[in-house]
Amino acid sequence: MNHKAAQGFIFSVSAYALVHFITYFFEIAGLTTMLSILGVLILLSAFFLLPFKKIQLQLFLVVMALVVLLFTSNSVADDIVRGLQQMRSLIGLLLIVPMISWVLKEEPYIEEIMSFAHNFLNKSQKFYFGLMAMTQVISHFLLFGVVPMMYRFIDTFLKEHKDEAWENFKGTAILRGFGLSTLWVISIPSFIFAVEALEATLWKSIALGFVFALAGTILSVIFSYFQEKKYGVDFSHVLEQEVNKAMKNSRNQGNFNKDVAEFVFLFISLFGTIFFVHEITGVEFLLTVPLVILIWSLLYFLIKRKSSSFVVETRYYFSTGIAKQAQQFSILIAAGLLIYALNQSNVGDYVISGMNFLTGIIPLLNILFLIPFIVIFLGFIGLGPLPVIVLVTGVLEGISFPYPPELVVLAVTSGSVISIILSPFVMPVIILSSVNGLSGIRNGLQFNLKFAIAFYIMVQLFIQIAIHL
Repeated sequence: MNHKAAQGFIFSVSAYALVHFITYFFEIAGLTTMLSILGVLILLSAFFLLPFKKIQLQLFLVVMALVVLLFTSNSVADDIVRGLQQMRSLIGLLLIVPMISWVLKEEPYIEEIMSFAHNFLNKSQKFYFGLMAMTQVISHFLLFGVVPMMYRFIDTFLKEHKDEAWENFKGTAILRGFGLSTLWVISIPSFIFAVEALEATLWKSIALGFVFALAGTILSVIFSYFQEKKYGVDFSHVLEQEVNKAMKNSRNQGNFNKDVAEFVFLFISLFGTIFFVHEITGVEFLLTVPLVILIWSLLYFLIKRKSSSFVVETRYYFSTGIAKQAQQFSILIAAGLLIYALNQSNVGDYVISGMNFLTGIIPLLNILFLIPFIVIFLGFIGLGPLPVIVLVTGVLEGISFPYPPELVVLAVTSGSVISIILSPFVMPVIILSSVNGLSGIRNGLQFNLKFAIAFYIMVQLFIQIAIHL
């Protein structure tokens, strides 16, 4: 049954994305309705494919959506049809984005970057900063897959150092680095969805997010300095020795590193092309990003004369890889149905009214103080960063705020950062715990709580000053 369910799921998701792309450019009523049928098939096949504990959230979201529609909708059937199409852009994006990671597998880009930057990485605080920065850059390509990839790479690099002090050093740098990437990385679906839903200016949101990702990285380095003092371990001495070993294994021994130059070109060509195509065509980013990634990935393999590798990766992805994302895809479909139901009702207004009531009681409080806590709360009940952002911004998008939308995006995504680094129930912490052997509570709350509080205060100080000036 699981094999047939996997095949059914792969077919449903692939067909859903294909129909989405076609109907975006050519409005065909029959095909648009087909999206809703495929959405039902995605949920049904996921139900048979996934174990019950991984389908509970989807069932809860669907039931809640149906309850809301039964009490508020004039046409339940029509609203269900539209609700199943709510996440069409994100499904298309999520299906295509993993193709970037195929490129990253072809050459030892990460190892060569580490070797090339050896003079910068020979001290513990510099190495920590570099590890966080590299995690954010690689997250453009791997999304939350960057967590296990970077951990395995660093763990191989520091294979003889596995006590708590080193696991804290490695784990917090990678987890915080990925969390901060959700503030500004354009290929991360939660960020681009928040920007589109709240009608913010993309370049302003990226610039603002990047500034706070950089500030958060520096803040994290400061915390790591005091953590090193607390553990009483000389990280710098060990790192200097390991970096020297890595240099000897580099395949680029001269001053010019071909792999690093190639990686920089790939990075600029991909994301530069995304912005260029969007400006020229006016196509929304949620569609521009996957289409550019698809063509860019294909061109990479053709130019490198590795078309056979592209065929191998494609066969694996469309026979097995998509099915491994069944939980994410099915949550998106279910969350989209609930978002549509909530937007058809007055629930969003009630939520905002409740927040306004609280801000009325406490004069200095405003809604941007509270939005991050909604995101954090949803993270602690098991919703990952993407469905959390989808739910929260899906409710907020129908509300007129007296603040610049970029500040609202920053408030929402800052809550996502904190949720990612603290909650033991979200995928990044679960994955990190699976590879370093520590509990989710230790990797999340115990290692990152003080940093999360400081980061929240830092972001809110800026937001509150900005809205009062």
